[in-house]
Order: sequence, then C-alpha cells, then structure tokens
Amino acid sequence: MASVVILAGGKSRRMGRDKLSLPLDGKTLLESAVSKFRAVFENVYISVSDGSKYPEIDAQKIADIFPGAGPLSGLHAALKMLSSEDVFLVAADLPFSNPLAAIRLIELCGDCDACLIRLPNGMLEPLFGFYRSSLIGVCEAAMQNGEFKMMKLFDNCKTRYVEPEELGQLWNDRLIFNVNYPEDFEELRKDN
Repeated sequence: MASVVILAGGKSRRMGRDKLSLPLDGKTLLESAVSKFRAVFENVYISVSDGSKYPEIDAQKIADIFPGAGPLSGLHAALKMLSSEDVFLVAADLPFSNPLAAIRLIELCGDCDACLIRLPNGMLEPLFGFYRSSLIGVCEAAMQNGEFKMMKLFDNCKTRYVEPEELGQLWNDRLIFNVNYPEDFEELRKDN
C-alpha cells in the first residue's frame, strides 16, 4: 500500500494564522489528519517547508527541497525521499478527507501515474490524490524549470480522473471541503 503524505507546508495567509493548529474536537486540524490516516495506513508522513515545524506531532517529517514552491514541492520531496514508494497526497486542511476514499482512489488508479477526483464542474482536486513513484522525474524536471503548479503535472503523465459517483457512498460534497478562510473554519465548527 502507498504511504500517506499530509501536506502541512502552507503559510495560511488567507486564514491569518496557522490554520493547522486550529482546534477541532480536542485536536488540531493537523493532529486530526494524522490520527485519521494512521488508523488505516501503515506509513504516514507530514510534508513541511521546515523540518522543525510541528514538533508536537508524532510523525516523520519530509522537508521541502524547494521551500516556498507549494504542494508540488511537497510531492517532489516525498517521492524523492521515499524513492520507490507510491504516495497518497492529502492536504491537512481537508477536515472531512476520508482514508477509505483514499484507498478507493488507489484501487482505481490502474496503470496510470496519478489518480484524482474530477468534480462535475470539471475542477480537479490534486491535494487528495494518488501519485506513483514513476512521477519523480516529471516532478524533478518541473521543479528545476521553476514550474510549481500541480495542474501542469497532469500534462506530462497518464492520469486517471475519478468521477464522484465512482466513489459510491464514500463520496459527499464535504470530502474535499477546504479550510482556507476564517469563515470556512466557523462553518466547520458549526457543523461539528
């Protein structure tokens, strides 16, 4: 099975403070993500821009090789460090992310290099997706060329796009609900 890499390297500019330290049901958003995925996956790592961040979290950290270059930098560092392992990438600020949906995406990947959800409006969610170790060269080339957008990755690899209905009961609109702004966090607190 793939290793899970939880993206925790963002700057939380839109939130105005470290959103991954926000409390929810007695845990921080980051602690909750680690706990949830560790219950299902054997290997869970945290992708950080700085290896000294989040010392209170009991999980191995993977520091960006190209700091400040966004989620692609996190994926690149993970594939580089874990070399022959495939990676399920999940943003820590997706509080309703589901490890069982992650397993389903891994199963649906087939012989593709990447597998992610395509929403009915055509939007893609690359921060809840499966990436094979075969992508290390593509990531490396993108990073070296200063191309840091995740979406560009899919121009250079074989990608399986999963429609929500293919996830069956594992799908709901909140699966990829993202906490970026203070009002997102308030909505999350109201719903819990």
